[in-house]
Amino acid sequence: QLQLVESGGDLVQPGGSLRLSCVASGGTLENYAMAWFHQAPGNERARVACIGRDDSATIYAASVKGRFTISRDNAKNTTYLQLNDLQIGDTGVYYCTARIRSCPTTTAADSWGQGTQVTVSS
Repeated sequence: QLQLVESGGDLVQPGGSLRLSCVASGGTLENYAMAWFHQAPGNERARVACIGRDDSATIYAASVKGRFTISRDNAKNTTYLQLNDLQIGDTGVYYCTARIRSCPTTTAADSWGQGTQVTVSS
């Protein structure tokens, strides 16, 4: 089973940017669709972005479209999430997740990382 470790979370001012990374081990990343989920304080996890196995397709939640970009480097076993124009509502824990063949959902995922905290505050 794939093991996932996220990093890159930080405290940032509104309008700022961050890049999150998710390093996979224990398997071949190219076999998995990868996604990032966001869990705001007091809320359930929600998917914000997904990228297909061959990097041909990406899906974004409406709230982040145009501000966040998901990408992957299979040779480095790493998935990224670029967060631009960060807003207060983007605060929370960001989780990396993987699923064989198709985009992970909250109820269907093969692996989850431990999460990385993003705090947007002035």
